[in-house]
Amino acid sequence: MINIFEVNETNKMITQENLDVRTITLGISLLDCVDSDLEKLNQNIYEKITGLAQNLVATGQEIEREYGIPIVNKRISVTPIALIGGNACKTEDDFVTIAKTLDRAAKEVGVNFIGGYSALVSKGMTKSDELLIRSIPKALADTERVCSSVNVGSTKCGLNMDAVRLMGEIVVTTATLTKEHDSIGCAKLVVFCNAPDDNPFMAGAFHGVTEADAIINVGVSGPGVVKTALEQVRGESFEVLCETIKKTAFKVTRVGQLVAQEASKRMNIPFGIIDLSLAPTPAVGDSVADILCEIGLEFAGAPGTTAALAMLNDQVKKGGVMASSYVGGLSGAFIPVSEDQGMIDAVKAGALTIEKLEAMTCVCSVGLDMIAIPGDTKPSTIAGIIADEAAIGMVNQKTTAVRVIPVIGKGVGEMVEFGGLLGYAPIVPVNPYSCEAFVNRKGRIPAPIHSFKN
Repeated sequence: MINIFEVNETNKMITQENLDVRTITLGISLLDCVDSDLEKLNQNIYEKITGLAQNLVATGQEIEREYGIPIVNKRISVTPIALIGGNACKTEDDFVTIAKTLDRAAKEVGVNFIGGYSALVSKGMTKSDELLIRSIPKALADTERVCSSVNVGSTKCGLNMDAVRLMGEIVVTTATLTKEHDSIGCAKLVVFCNAPDDNPFMAGAFHGVTEADAIINVGVSGPGVVKTALEQVRGESFEVLCETIKKTAFKVTRVGQLVAQEASKRMNIPFGIIDLSLAPTPAVGDSVADILCEIGLEFAGAPGTTAALAMLNDQVKKGGVMASSYVGGLSGAFIPVSEDQGMIDAVKAGALTIEKLEAMTCVCSVGLDMIAIPGDTKPSTIAGIIADEAAIGMVNQKTTAVRVIPVIGKGVGEMVEFGGLLGYAPIVPVNPYSCEAFVNRKGRIPAPIHSFKN
């Protein structure tokens, strides 16, 4: 039974502590849309998405009204388009027509993002994969709501360094084509290692080939709730600290479970997973960096940051798995720079560098996220950053990713404004020394020895 104390507690989390359901994401398989005729393929894709998702936004709004729980985003993820378009798309421009179809469908049903303009190339690239990847800059420049991701490595397969090198070039080209808007195209492009099939969070969401025809995934967030809870136990032991985080994560996940079950029932679509991620926003009081400061650090990036983040991530997961049987996606703590006011402040103060952020990604969800870098950064340097981050994921059997934004025409110390949930960020320096000879080697880095465990 839920008692009145728990109802009041949840209301306080929502009204005062920025608790929200960050997203309901409807995953849609497009495998049955495949056709050798490009026009017919685009028609099939549009009709399936608009048919299945026609009530998604309305359902989310109904649940918001009835339960008083803010649901910030309603989104769609689809099967990686490199798999869907291979039979019909003979050129990069052919793939761009699919991106435009996805964008049109997203606008029709009212979602803010649609993910899945993606390719999975952890071991090698097909002709279709390469065409899609090379089409990404134009696709992101010509659409508003399409998000793209490329998986370049895995623990089982190693790192496809040909794809890593190509993605360095693609990131720079995407930045150039969207330079009139501070290279915002790169904010909708993620490069993964060990990408999960059921991630509801953009820009990396796609509907994995292991998934059902359609599923409902929910992403929950609550950095403000965790920080407020920790304010009540200042100076207490690590045992008390961990118990507090765990109990708070449990409560937050229960809210997500309720929303997921209601959305699933009302849309008659199976429930997939709850992704409990402490995903910040630019709003004051909704920051993972502020949690780290509440734990005892002057700034995120100070000595002890990686240990504090490791503890936070682990306790969030422990609390979440007790609250739902189907926790998945990228559950843990996100550390995007532009979307977290505390991270922005830490970068401005000089406490946080891209190298420290990389170290932090060893113990948190995902990786180097929403980091603005100088617009003249070389493609080979970006490829090296991707390779470093992917290696962390490959060796540690975890998901890692890179979403960096080389802002054309701007340099270290300047500010860039993306708006909305994407926030704003100071441009951070990157290591000036070259890795060109390394990333220009052809082939792949083999899988680590523990990948052979069966």
